[in-house]
Amino acid sequence: MNQTEDAYPIEYEFMFEDGSSKSFTIRLDPETISILHPRPEAPPPWTRLENEQCPICPLDSQEHPYCPIAVNIAELVDAFKESFSYDNCVVCCNTPERSCSKETSVQEGLFSLLGIIMATSDCPVMGLFKPMARFHLPFATIQESMVRTTAFYLLRQYFAYKRGTPPDLEMKELDAHYGRVQKVNRGILDRIGSVSAKDADRNAIIILNSLAQLFNVEFEDNLTSVEYLFTQDAMDRG
Repeated sequence: MNQTEDAYPIEYEFMFEDGSSKSFTIRLDPETISILHPRPEAPPPWTRLENEQCPICPLDSQEHPYCPIAVNIAELVDAFKESFSYDNCVVCCNTPERSCSKETSVQEGLFSLLGIIMATSDCPVMGLFKPMARFHLPFATIQESMVRTTAFYLLRQYFAYKRGTPPDLEMKELDAHYGRVQKVNRGILDRIGSVSAKDADRNAIIILNSLAQLFNVEFEDNLTSVEYLFTQDAMDRG
């Protein structure tokens, strides 16, 4: 595949108050939704699989010497290791369909960017979120992320039903999956903790982990925070 012509690109640009900027482009395989990222000849030691390997990671270090997520975020971690999470900037996200920008903090921009990379790095736990990465929504709120995640999961169940597999309409597996996601987030946080001098990228991971925890709470409450949108009265008014 010609990565330049055929890949699906998602570009993030961080523009700082001092006039400097940093740009990162993620290219996704249009069929597998895996990140197309040339692996450095000598990845940093902290990216080795056995370094703070997640306890639930099924990968074998003989076949996979490096953590797939760690290798793909290494450039990002190095670029922001001197940044504070509260540093102001303007973040622009460009995809083939649209462009959007927001005046925000470094950590919110990294939160969006890290979420894409983690979903598309072929981590056995995070692959469930690949379709969401393909239809990326920058700067999504907690409620937007909740609705998108459940909607994408139920769409997955529809296609499973069409293939003859019993669908998980109660989303029990999604609830359990978010428990595993939390463990991956903590593992990545432990990895970058020894690298970053400041806190921007670490706080972005913490936000991702907090989001996973909130999903667990929401599922326990049967998604009551958004249920009102789908009552008969609300639909009739629409």
